[in-house]
Amino acid sequence: MIQNGSLEPLNLASATRRVLPLVLLAFFVALFTYSDALHTLILQLFTQAEGIIRSRPILGPLIFVLLAAASAMLAFVSSAAFVPVAILAWGQAGSVCLLWMGWTLGGALSYLTSLLLGRHVVYVIASKRLLERYESLVMTRPPFGLVLLLQLALPSEVPGYLLGLVRYPFWRYLAALMLAELPYALATVYLGSSFLERRTVPFLLLALGLAVASVWAFTILHRRFRRPQHERQPQ
Repeated sequence: MIQNGSLEPLNLASATRRVLPLVLLAFFVALFTYSDALHTLILQLFTQAEGIIRSRPILGPLIFVLLAAASAMLAFVSSAAFVPVAILAWGQAGSVCLLWMGWTLGGALSYLTSLLLGRHVVYVIASKRLLERYESLVMTRPPFGLVLLLQLALPSEVPGYLLGLVRYPFWRYLAALMLAELPYALATVYLGSSFLERRTVPFLLLALGLAVASVWAFTILHRRFRRPQHERQPQ
């Protein structure tokens, strides 16, 4: 519930969900990297998948982009596990571009789904509890910085649905979405590359840093929302 312009304390799981796929990937990297047999087996599977992707130069990138888009729209879908295959097939720069494109597409589709189909459809796809908790706080067209903070702090599927419900300007949302997703795309590809090269320590440090950054953004967001209502109005 929202009372007197503030929020009830939230479980920090809402913040950590933003980087949960990366943290899980970090765990599996540590596990597989220290085992020669496991690392070799996984690498062979990735190499076989790379061959399939390379044989389909149009369909392969398209499927990867669509998987990334789905991961930005649905909480139970993650594209992180496919990133090492993408790196083998298209290199780090190509993988960052495709992943960023997919996440941007997914965020845009989340916004349009919410805008065009309304809350009854959105509540089936995304967390009704989270959307209701934040909706009244963004009804007054929040400033761009706050929208960017929402994108950084909340699970990736939430901001698009939320801002579509309140009809926040699409192009401003898209700019915030692209700015927020780029560092996550860079980090995810770096993590995938670290797995392929068996660089465990940088991998784990980056995963930890992302988790800390997510919790920090979540904390700043809630400090902002706990201000009196008149202090949160855009100037």
